[in-house]
Amino acid sequence: MDVTRRTDDEQAARWNGPAGHAWVEAQALLDGILRPFEDVLLEEVSVEHGGRVLDVGCGTGSTTLALARRLGPAGRCVGVDISEPMITAARARAEREGTPASFIRADAQEHPFEPAAFDAVVSRFGVMFFNDSVRAFANLRRAAKDQAGLRFVTWRAPAENPFMTTAERAAAPFLPSLPARRPDEPGQFAFADPDRIHRVLTDSGWAGIDVRPIDVACALPESALVPYFTRFGPVGLLLGEADERTRARIVDTVRAAFDPYVRGTEVRFTGACWMVGARASSGPKDPAGV
Repeated sequence: MDVTRRTDDEQAARWNGPAGHAWVEAQALLDGILRPFEDVLLEEVSVEHGGRVLDVGCGTGSTTLALARRLGPAGRCVGVDISEPMITAARARAEREGTPASFIRADAQEHPFEPAAFDAVVSRFGVMFFNDSVRAFANLRRAAKDQAGLRFVTWRAPAENPFMTTAERAAAPFLPSLPARRPDEPGQFAFADPDRIHRVLTDSGWAGIDVRPIDVACALPESALVPYFTRFGPVGLLLGEADERTRARIVDTVRAAFDPYVRGTEVRFTGACWMVGARASSGPKDPAGV
């Protein structure tokens, strides 16, 4: 099995397994944490009523549904995600709301989207997990009309997001198998380097690239902090392998490490991100030769 295929399989297993189910079960909590990023992203998306928008890595559908409400009944917003449990939850939300959004369970890197079908492509933290980012963004370029807008939010460097790495730093002495963060690998900080963002988008057929830092104030209830770090991220994935005594020590140690972020009944932190914009160039529809 080649590296690309193995990475694909690992991502599919992760998001169709424990990680995907955890996101569905904690949908309300995660929507609350991520809504400030969604609001900032939607302010940057310029699409007329009746337009067609693709939401990449849509998860349980919050951003897709918000866009669909904006586009109105004549528009179309399509969410795509590799996670079957998350897509199932998104479809159920749309049905409950009566919002005209649709969802595709697929790998956006490979899915044969209708060519030149979308007026805009957006993503809230959904584009960092591709094993071949140039191939993925070239595929999204083919799905976009000439001059269509691309707009996504992605994390800056780990050093600028200490809240996001607090759990693994505190738990590292207890979890020797905790994976190290590696630049440019699929994952939360895959696009921490703005030069890499420029290279990937240029090589995949996007132009007018704008990468701008944004700092977003975030919060979650203090009562949700332990459930949050024990279910998500590298520590959450490995805690299930720890024995009961070790797990209890890790939870106590990690919870104490978050004390600087606790303000009464809330946990507050700043999300350091890139707001990325581009437009689909008018050149060949297969810019990456794939």
